[in-house]
Amino acid sequence: MATMGALQPYGQLIRSARTGITYVPRRTLTYTPIRRADESNNGPEKKSESEAKPSALSSIKNFFLGGKKKPDTTKGTITRRPMAPMKREGDLGSDSIFAQDEAGPKITASGRTPSARKQEGADGEEQAEVDYSIEKRSKMNMSAVLDPKPKRRVTWERRMVIRQLRKGGRLSKKEQIMQTERESLVKSHWFKTSIKKLGPLARQIAGKNIDDAIVQMQFSKKKAAKDVLEHLKHAKNVAVVRSGMGLGAVGENAPKDKPVTVILKDGEKKVITDRTAIYIDQAWVNRGPYGIDYDYRARGVVNRLRPPYTSLSVVLKEEKTRIREWEDREAKALRQRKSQLWVQLPDRKITTQNQYYSW
Repeated sequence: MATMGALQPYGQLIRSARTGITYVPRRTLTYTPIRRADESNNGPEKKSESEAKPSALSSIKNFFLGGKKKPDTTKGTITRRPMAPMKREGDLGSDSIFAQDEAGPKITASGRTPSARKQEGADGEEQAEVDYSIEKRSKMNMSAVLDPKPKRRVTWERRMVIRQLRKGGRLSKKEQIMQTERESLVKSHWFKTSIKKLGPLARQIAGKNIDDAIVQMQFSKKKAAKDVLEHLKHAKNVAVVRSGMGLGAVGENAPKDKPVTVILKDGEKKVITDRTAIYIDQAWVNRGPYGIDYDYRARGVVNRLRPPYTSLSVVLKEEKTRIREWEDREAKALRQRKSQLWVQLPDRKITTQNQYYSW
């Protein structure tokens, strides 16, 4: 069985039996390093033919091809691949605050300041600086954005004029409130908490002054109170900058408002000294998306969790709005009391009595 399974090199035996013919083994696959030819003669010195040792492959080539060939001096010498240059670290700029020992000039508010770049013409002469102010801009280019549909704009203006003529210039109560009172609605980003945990904090700050609500969140032990605190600070800044709320009287000699005592909806009495103070009129919670989290347990068990995300929205108003709402409630209650009041008939003499009709 061993003889049947063995492979006999019959080809080699046949070639070796022939006289005058030597056996040339097949060339195996070998790795050849990449070399590049350098046309310049800057490489290492050439070795003489006597110093070069002949290899086994070269002797076989010489046997079949008939001797050595003269070396081709026209080809370049083989050199190694040049190495990449060493990296060089950069230096600090002249205007850096850490470059204290640098000799370059520093840009300061009182000293050297950057100047506008001057444009050069085709002939190399410097041109005057271009003025990009609003007055110098082209109205034709800006009309594509400011007035994209002029026909619709004219139609809307005509409709508004007709509406004012029909009303006689009178404004509705809602329009009058929007023109005389300020309001700011700010919605927060998504908090990683639930509605059940964020709802009590929203009810706690609703109806309070914005500064009092910030103090409440600073001393709260709830985990979500930190996010609510940052949102209240952001909402206050937005109301002051965008809507101009909470600025109060301008100047030291400006007249101050007299303190007003109002009764809130829950029956609480409140003394208002500044009509421009900001308070939280409404605060509610919005349900957001659900995230993905994992709970790793024993024996390779992994439970998939879905933590909820919620946000907080607040409506900020000024104290003069609260005063106006209190006056409206008082006027409505007075009208209801007057409508239910019984008035005795006047005591007058009965005259012109007759048993027959006068007509």
